[in-house]
Amino acid sequence: MPRSERQSVRAVQPVTAAALSLPLGVGSAAAPRPPSPGAETHTHRGAPGPRPRAEGREAAMSLLSRALPALRLYCIGLAVALHQLLRRLRPGGAPAPVFPTQNGNVAIVTGGAKGIGYHTVKHLARLGMHVIIAGNDESEGQEAVRKIKEETVNEKVEFLHCDLASMKSIRQFVQQFRAKNCPLHVLVNNGVMLVPERKTEDGFEEHFGLNYLGHFLLTNLLLETLKQSGTRSHNARVITVASATHYVGRLHLNDLQSRCSYSPHGAYAQSKLALVLFTYRLQHLITSDGNHVTANVVDPGVVNTELYKNVCWATKVVKWMTAWLFFKTPEEGASTSIYAAVSPELEGVGGIYLYNEQRTKSTDVSYDEELQRRLWTESCKMTRISDVGSRDL
Repeated sequence: MPRSERQSVRAVQPVTAAALSLPLGVGSAAAPRPPSPGAETHTHRGAPGPRPRAEGREAAMSLLSRALPALRLYCIGLAVALHQLLRRLRPGGAPAPVFPTQNGNVAIVTGGAKGIGYHTVKHLARLGMHVIIAGNDESEGQEAVRKIKEETVNEKVEFLHCDLASMKSIRQFVQQFRAKNCPLHVLVNNGVMLVPERKTEDGFEEHFGLNYLGHFLLTNLLLETLKQSGTRSHNARVITVASATHYVGRLHLNDLQSRCSYSPHGAYAQSKLALVLFTYRLQHLITSDGNHVTANVVDPGVVNTELYKNVCWATKVVKWMTAWLFFKTPEEGASTSIYAAVSPELEGVGGIYLYNEQRTKSTDVSYDEELQRRLWTESCKMTRISDVGSRDL
């Protein structure tokens, strides 16, 4: 029976983030001075009156609401990047872990055609797993399958189309997978970073819709197969990729779509915080029912991948100049996901946050069980599935 260890983790400094480069050109407009006592609040025709002053204050507040999430995100990113640099400069270092072979086990990795996901798939394939890449680009996915088969000499690697920005596509993917009549021992949920303001096919803000809701729905639809595949001696595992940006995330239950004041940085951080809350709630429900499945969340660190393609040109330049020193390689970034997927040390252990293969304390609010429950309930409504969170799984 999986044991939840959320409250017994070691406190470690917050580690990992989605970005490193400090924002350029971020500022705030100064609010106009209030009129002096007794001054007229109206002026002669043609001069600005109280309304332009109010509009100026509103504009300044709007700019500040957009700038603060970016500043918080980049500050945590800088802190994590410096932590990674110091860790890299330490003499010696732990040897690469050796994991047992996984012949006969089946894994699904979302976003497994490139970056962290690609190296996760490749390592799992080297261990003998049957790995299914879930992605929305057929040609990219098939090319990844070809390369991994050549490098690992494992023919049990395949691609299935799954657009996490589409509830319909997710359901079709699950139907295709179930048609294979095979078990599922590992599910690895990856995501995106800092996309422009846009909506998914179902009308959700993309960070929340793709990073969080897509994986929420996918996991729930595959949960029955995971439960049937797990055993007392070999639990099935759900691994969800978050980041240290969750430490500065703000979950707005009344505005999960960020309609009131949109910031890509704030929306991204919120989606990552939601993933941590979701993981802990999922483990709570699994544990209460005695199923042999564990759910953990991993933090890959600041990694040099294509996830930065949507940032501004100045940030791209800074990244290009500093990535070799501060950023992890995609292979290094995948190490914690691989550890969570196959390490014997985590057999039966769920509900924990991992960074650099170590148990780490997530942000305090992520342990709020009432917030976990409320987010789960709202997510069920948004994805139109039964609220199993209100009862045992």
